Amino acid sequence: MIRLDNIDQRYGKQILLTEASAAINKGEKIGLVGPNGAGKSTIFRLIMREEEPDGGQVTIDRDVTIGHFSQDVGEMSGETVVEAVLRGAGMVSEVAAELHKLEAAMADAENPDLDKTLERYGDVQARFYELGGYALESQAREILSGLGFRDEVMDRDVGLLSGGWKMRVALGRILLMKPDVMLLDEPSNHLDIESLIWLERFLKSYPGAVLMTSHDRELMNRIVGKIIEIDGGELITYSGNYDFYMQQRAIMEAQAEAQFARQEAMLAKERRFIERFKAQAAKAAQVQSRVKKLDKIEKLEPPKKRKTLQFEFGHSPRLGEEVVRCEHIDKSYETRTIYDDLDFLLRRGERWCVMGKNGAGKSTLLKIVSGEISADGGTVVLGPSVKLGYFAQHAMELLNPEQTVWETLVAKFPLASVGSLRTLAGCFGFSGDDIDKRARNLSGGEKVRLVMARLLYDSPNFLVLDEPTNHLDIATKEMLVTALKNFEGSMLFVSHDRAFLSALANKVLELDGDEVKVYQGTYDEYVTAAGHEAPGIHD
Repeated sequence: MIRLDNIDQRYGKQILLTEASAAINKGEKIGLVGPNGAGKSTIFRLIMREEEPDGGQVTIDRDVTIGHFSQDVGEMSGETVVEAVLRGAGMVSEVAAELHKLEAAMADAENPDLDKTLERYGDVQARFYELGGYALESQAREILSGLGFRDEVMDRDVGLLSGGWKMRVALGRILLMKPDVMLLDEPSNHLDIESLIWLERFLKSYPGAVLMTSHDRELMNRIVGKIIEIDGGELITYSGNYDFYMQQRAIMEAQAEAQFARQEAMLAKERRFIERFKAQAAKAAQVQSRVKKLDKIEKLEPPKKRKTLQFEFGHSPRLGEEVVRCEHIDKSYETRTIYDDLDFLLRRGERWCVMGKNGAGKSTLLKIVSGEISADGGTVVLGPSVKLGYFAQHAMELLNPEQTVWETLVAKFPLASVGSLRTLAGCFGFSGDDIDKRARNLSGGEKVRLVMARLLYDSPNFLVLDEPTNHLDIATKEMLVTALKNFEGSMLFVSHDRAFLSALANKVLELDGDEVKVYQGTYDEYVTAAGHEAPGIHD
């Protein structure tokens, strides 16, 4: 349906794509991967005709419809959440908008043209019915429900929503549109685990083609059957899911390294022969023959080394047996009770993940344990040797926007050596000119990395983490997981990333309304025991 043939694309001196080719066929589910800045967003813009390639061509079959979800959702206000989603459905959304205007006009007791309004309303209502508008509104509400919206929120002004919830509205619009091809740029950002699993099921059963970027490895594994990688300006296609792609890439890299090593050994041998016998007349013919041979050999480029991030914790105080004890915790917001007489004890070496439906109080519990907010009743007691490190979802907002990455680290650790801080910055992906970026110019992922660097370098022994992987790319997530596996302290965390949960949790606290359940064992063992991947998700 869509073909990219020998695409060249550059921005100034930066070459993004060179003779790059790939295809999107009917019904394929494809993951688009590559490091930040490799050109993933450029591929989307080329397909959407928002940019023209410098060379080559993008061919799209006639009558193919394309829907594009990006992180830039623009302004939303002046319509309900449902209306905003329906607006993605084409003609029927225009008819729906007129229908709502006419309903408002009919409700106006002083309307001088009430008869004409009623007549027009009848015509528009009939047209709305013809276009399947009433069924479409039902579908829109079903999609919004899957994305985590409560019924009462669906009829509120979309302008009242936070940025993250507006992202969900924009995603819902594309899902309702049901185009032949969906282009999804990080669709799992801002979703909780229940909405993420719903989206996964929706996309797996979707008959159209999907081209998506995602930092969620598990989501990619479950949905895509093909990977297109942007590597050094080329588009390389792999059949299989993300894990298969990683395995194949590792094999190809090992083969390239072996091939390069063999050629280097052969070249070294020939050069030694030439150097040894170049002054001997009897060997002159052989020397010249080998010189010509070397000149004709096409030299292989050294294999590119992929940058791997590694972080190691410094020394922190040893924890006592009891890390945090919560007794008889009560918490309410207005008329809604979040907890009533909640008790739990977290011990040394335990890593608890907190599960619960949207609104169950997962983040609230972390805030109470960390001392960010107070419970309405009950007590929270931290062990005497606890050094707590807390990562909150809003932590990025606390960065000084005018400070550079380097200034942020120096301000936090003024006595640390330059070398150790440079190592820290490098561990979290800040090298070269990156350390001179001001916080206001950092991407969401860069801000998370900077906040996480400050937190972990301070050597806490009890980590309280609220969605620490939001905005992080797969490589940084894997570095963080590796570091936390080696962390000797205790953890209490919330995450929607199932790979993160599987790798780290050894105990699960499930908040489910009035009932609180504790599962001994890993997240995967919890899924087996509970029969679901998250509360509210049932097969």
